[in-house]
Amino acid sequence: MTARTRTPVAPPAPIAPLGTPGQRYRMLRLIRGFEELALRLVKSGVITGGIHPYIGQEAVAVGVCAALGPGDRLTSTHRGHGHVLARGAEPHRLLAELAGRVDGLNQGRGGSMHAADLSLGILGANGIVGAGAPIAVGAAWAARQAGDGTVAVSFFGDGALNQGVLLESLNLAAMWRAPVVFVCENNGYATTLPAATAVAGSAVGRAAAFGIPAVTVDGMDTEAVRAAAEEAVHRARTGGGPGFLECRTYRFEGHHTMERRMKLHYRTAEEVDAWRTRDPLPRAAAAIGDARAAELDAEVAAELAEAERFALASEHPDPAGALTYLYADGRQPRAGAVG
Repeated sequence: MTARTRTPVAPPAPIAPLGTPGQRYRMLRLIRGFEELALRLVKSGVITGGIHPYIGQEAVAVGVCAALGPGDRLTSTHRGHGHVLARGAEPHRLLAELAGRVDGLNQGRGGSMHAADLSLGILGANGIVGAGAPIAVGAAWAARQAGDGTVAVSFFGDGALNQGVLLESLNLAAMWRAPVVFVCENNGYATTLPAATAVAGSAVGRAAAFGIPAVTVDGMDTEAVRAAAEEAVHRARTGGGPGFLECRTYRFEGHHTMERRMKLHYRTAEEVDAWRTRDPLPRAAAAIGDARAAELDAEVAAELAEAERFALASEHPDPAGALTYLYADGRQPRAGAVG
């Protein structure tokens, strides 16, 4: 009986350096600037279909990803640009992806809501509410079976709290003691529906019902998120099972860029302005000083200018290859099936 051989696995790509306050501030500024650039390109028509802006929530992505190590994995949401960038995806390739160009992360086939980079452990953004949770649990279960010490993170919004797929994922993670951390980005609204009118109980109560340790943190404070994430990730990595973070945050822009045309009114200007006073960027800038923040701002501006040049210079996919990757190649029907 011969030993079973494993297919060699390529080492993970370098993740974003987020170990210092300066590096974390730079990433906050990169995500903010990227989203502002993306909004402009939506308005100009370069990005079709619109986007779900992450502006205001940057501290969650940066704080959580700062707690992750090489080989760890994450699943994202329809509002996922911040997660993808904070994990280390190159902004010029992500912008090209949003613009539907061949040099994008996924050759322009994923777009805003389905960007992925497996080399970085980014198992994909997802347009289905809560759908990343079972993928993250599966990845965590596989990691535990392999004994490789890696952790998976599932990002989702408060709108996913009543989705059965999330509750099933919490149950399986608890039963399997899977090394997974669930991160609820509670920005107060599921599209236009206030969470207070839709969620009975609480976010952390959902996790507590399955015996999963859960905490609520200030999602506008990068360092508070990082500290909570480090504790949950360490517990998961060392065999303590799953964890749950509710990050209280806020999106400064609408749910989707289409709101600008629809002129929806479900939040008061006073509410938005109050949350803007808690913007995570000034707090992070204060920790490194104005001079250093200004240097990093200039670096980011130059990087985003190059990202825009790269994305606009990239070609659109050839329509002749529209079906490529849509179906598996070399499929074999099972015995007795009609081919």
